[in-house]
Amino acid sequence: MDERLLNTIREHVWQFPKTPGVYLMKDREGRVLYIGKAKDLRSRVGSYFQPSADLLNTRGPDICRMVENVETVDFVECDGEVDALLKESRLIKDIQPPHNAKLKDDKTFPYIEITASDDFPGVYMTRKPRLKGSKLYGPFVSPTGLRDAVNALQKVFKYRTCELEIRDGDDSRRFFRPCLLHAINQCSAPCAALISKEDYRKDIDRLKKFMVSKRSTVLRRLRHEMAQASDGQRFEEAAGIRDRVKAIESLSLSGDVDQHVQPEAFFVNPKEGLEKLAEMLGMELGPRQMEAIDIAHLQGEETVGSLICFIDGKPFKSGYRRFKIATVEGSDDYAAIREVVTRRYRQAAGGEELYPDVILIDGGLGQLHSALDAFGEMDIRPPMVISLAKRHEEVYIQARSAPVRLPRNHAGLRLLQSMRDEAHRFAQYYHHTLRKKKMFDNGPRRQP
Repeated sequence: MDERLLNTIREHVWQFPKTPGVYLMKDREGRVLYIGKAKDLRSRVGSYFQPSADLLNTRGPDICRMVENVETVDFVECDGEVDALLKESRLIKDIQPPHNAKLKDDKTFPYIEITASDDFPGVYMTRKPRLKGSKLYGPFVSPTGLRDAVNALQKVFKYRTCELEIRDGDDSRRFFRPCLLHAINQCSAPCAALISKEDYRKDIDRLKKFMVSKRSTVLRRLRHEMAQASDGQRFEEAAGIRDRVKAIESLSLSGDVDQHVQPEAFFVNPKEGLEKLAEMLGMELGPRQMEAIDIAHLQGEETVGSLICFIDGKPFKSGYRRFKIATVEGSDDYAAIREVVTRRYRQAAGGEELYPDVILIDGGLGQLHSALDAFGEMDIRPPMVISLAKRHEEVYIQARSAPVRLPRNHAGLRLLQSMRDEAHRFAQYYHHTLRKKKMFDNGPRRQP
């Protein structure tokens, strides 16, 4: 690497905060080569560019070659190490950097799911939550710890983990023989009508409160019991309590359901969704390629646009694009949509690319008209353009005067929602990255 460039990068990295975060190494064209996480951003990123760094032996030949092509490094500051791990995973899945070997697949971090809509809710560790009717906690970064925690908590709250369909009014439950978990006092056996719906719900409500608490009181009590068992030379009992403490502590290694969204976890049957969508839009064949557009900004600053692509109802990450809005000042979503539509589809207007079958705009009638106006300015007839308004989940369709309202469990609506949410999440990540970069560039320069 050129010595002048190396010194520039070192000076740039020296101004990084000494906090947890995610760093993105980029080449001359701004393409992301590698994404990593760090407990200390300045120290971790700086270690790649120190004169004494032996990258070949410590990090392998691939990373050594990658560093030779780095022109700049950006970062996203995070709230903690868990937040950094989850953001790193999300960005790697979205961007697919060539030098990241792990986290590129669709494997997700697990959740704790409570099937709250059931008469007798079950509690499960899952990577594929229900689409509705359940309460989620997570995602959790330690599957092994989470599995142990679900088992430890069951001994306290006596919830069921079976997949049986248990209804409150089913009298045949009185003749049902409960499983071994009831015999070892780990389940209250609603399957055999050994607990009322009201009492079982109280246990589930206690569990919910525990999941959002700091859990310090419970941990303090368990550690006291562990010390007493150890002092009494009941070492097997002390070891069991120690394992419960470790399991409950692992619950703190958790993200936020809304902040750390994992679209791969919320499966929508693509075939069914496409069939229902074609029926709603009056298309003879289900759409194969669909794209969704969203705009993100904060009080008009750092406005960005995102475009995500679905093929056959599934995300196609190579088709994702980001747009830094260049021609719009202030918070004008309509103008920003026109810019994104123009920049994305002007090549298709010239016959250089194919249009997708459906273009989805995040928003209502105004946003739809903005997109159609952009096509009008390019003097072309667009493909099917629709918008999805979030407040009432109404679908606005070009050339139709009234919006379409669909049932919340409609497979076509679920597919549109997953696209809209993915575009929104993708735009927000880019927006936050630009804001962090702007704050960094405008901040005071730190002296060595």
